[in-house]
Amino acid sequence: MQQIPGAWQRTARGAGLLSPDGGAVPTIFAEMSALAASTGALNLGQGFPDEDGPEPVLEAARRAIADGVNQYAPGRGFPDLLAAVAEHQRRFYGIELDPTREVLVTVGATEALAATLLALVDGPDDEVVVFEPYYDSYAACVALSGARLVPVPLRWPDFQPDLEQLASAVTDRTRVILVNDPHNPTGTVFSREVLDEIVRLAHLHDAIIVTDEVYEHLVFGAPHLPLATLPGAAERTLSISSAGKTFSLTGWKTGWVTGPAALVSAVLAVKQFLTYVGASPFQPAIAVGLRLPDAFFASVAAEMAAKAALLGTGLRAAGFDVSTPGGSYFTVVDAAPLGAVDADAFCRELPARAGVVGIPLTAFVSPPHRGQYATLVRFAACKRVEVLTDAAERLAGMSRG
Repeated sequence: MQQIPGAWQRTARGAGLLSPDGGAVPTIFAEMSALAASTGALNLGQGFPDEDGPEPVLEAARRAIADGVNQYAPGRGFPDLLAAVAEHQRRFYGIELDPTREVLVTVGATEALAATLLALVDGPDDEVVVFEPYYDSYAACVALSGARLVPVPLRWPDFQPDLEQLASAVTDRTRVILVNDPHNPTGTVFSREVLDEIVRLAHLHDAIIVTDEVYEHLVFGAPHLPLATLPGAAERTLSISSAGKTFSLTGWKTGWVTGPAALVSAVLAVKQFLTYVGASPFQPAIAVGLRLPDAFFASVAAEMAAKAALLGTGLRAAGFDVSTPGGSYFTVVDAAPLGAVDADAFCRELPARAGVVGIPLTAFVSPPHRGQYATLVRFAACKRVEVLTDAAERLAGMSRG
């Protein structure tokens, strides 16, 4: 069959998933998860928890199904979830929102990001600045929109950007500065100096700031600082988050976009023709979750910090150089001390060597910059303690062997 034309090609190419013969290849997550399944290795590659979310939230979803909440939700989302998101932003960050105009429910953060970029980008003359390494959907969505991706490298081991490089990347062609904080895949939390510079540059070049804050409640130290709370940021910032990471319910795919009414309405204009609306019974359940006591949110951060520390200890014992994460599910290591010269090859061999799966950081990097991250590997700590303990022992055994 002849090659099928269409936007899928530039989307796959943007994500690094277009093969030399013009076909689409699986994502690194699918490939490494399949390798884990086929070898029986512990999957510390893909960032999904192996424990269910809080029982009050699960019960609320069951109750919603039993009560007949099974038809289309309103286009912006059920009013109670819109209100709960606004309450959450006020409660944790002091952000005041009109839930009827400044909140939009989406099918997870991934759809929120896609709809936002498709809504705000207007073609090949526009640029989207991202921090590299970046979550792979960023490059795919930017390519689908037709814009140009402009990566700003994050530097091992703390993964903060060089402010001069950042200033050079943002120009009058910049339509969006896309900020993931806490950051996937590196686990970094951006400094206040970096956040202030993003706001300054957005004003200087009339750019819109889009934040991906899905790990907002998984910060190990000071509370999360939303970029929208900084002086001068709110009027040009769209903030995206979701329930998946906070409540260990990644399969529910319930997220939201918040910000100025005009920007949110622009996103809605695109979103309504992507998925129309999200799953109805999950929306009242997530409203319950967002209203859980402060102790719950403190506990999820403390538990993930403890898991990250446990994993980090095991990785150091195995001989890796380890970057200490400031938040998120993830820890990045340098495998060079173990003889690695190519993280991709190292990760493909790791299941046989140690019975553990990781993800090469080069999967999150544009081709010209992969050399800067050639030996770096990401591991996910969002697993049961006994799984992490087993993984640490397996990795240490590899080092002893």
